[in-house]
Formats: sequence, structure tokens, C-alpha cells
Amino acid sequence: MHTPALAVTRTPLVAVYGTLKRGLRNHHWLEGADYIGSDTLTGATLYDLGPCPGAKLEPSNGIEVEVYRVDARLLAGLDRLEDYRVRRPSTGLYDRTIHRTSYGAAWLYLYNPDVTGCPAIREGGWWPGHADPRSLG
Repeated sequence: MHTPALAVTRTPLVAVYGTLKRGLRNHHWLEGADYIGSDTLTGATLYDLGPCPGAKLEPSNGIEVEVYRVDARLLAGLDRLEDYRVRRPSTGLYDRTIHRTSYGAAWLYLYNPDVTGCPAIREGGWWPGHADPRSLG
């Protein structure tokens, strides 16, 4: 469930669904973060953008996320990676919004551009052709 943006805490949680997950190419951006656990979010739908997935705020059967506790420095790095623009979030590649997870409220990056022509990921809730998060323990 999506909730309005809340003040950033000193140790915010971040829910990741794509190349930031364990075993994938951008996971190194989470070096130093504490892995909290996996969860399924039903308030967002994943789209296959080719080199990465993008989430849109649309109900789904669930997307598989990994939840991490990050500090302000790591969150700022993730913002750079995702082209999140604090002052004008709708102009960047991704927006960052708060969603409820079973571990508490967590930031989730939502893809801003139009996804017309991109296939929705309906089966399994993870990016197809890449590591099934359940196989990574």
C-alpha cells in the first residue's frame, strides 16, 4: 500500500525490485546496507524495460522486493543511480515514494516515463530472465 511521502528517518528502509537485488549488476550500490528481508508489494506493477525493470503505481498480484536499511549517504547514492530529483521528482527517471512492507514503511523507486509498449511482468513478481530472488536464500 502506498502512503504519502514521510520524513526521511536516520535509517530509512528501501525496497528494491530490479538490478539492485542480490546477485544483480547494481547490488554493489547497497554495500554497507543491512538486508532486512524479502516481501511482496501489491500496490505496484513491474514493467520490463529491457536492461532493467520499472515499477508503476498500479495494483498487481505482487512484486518481489528486497528490503534494506540504508543510511543517508547510501540513499543519496541510490537517488543518483535512479535519477531521482528531490526538488522536482516528476522530472527524473524515477520518483521515490513510501510503501508499506512487512518490515515497516520503505522507499520504493517508481519509473516516471510512459511504459506504453513495455510488457507488464505479471508472473512471479520478479524480473524475468534474471535471478529468482527465492533462489538466493
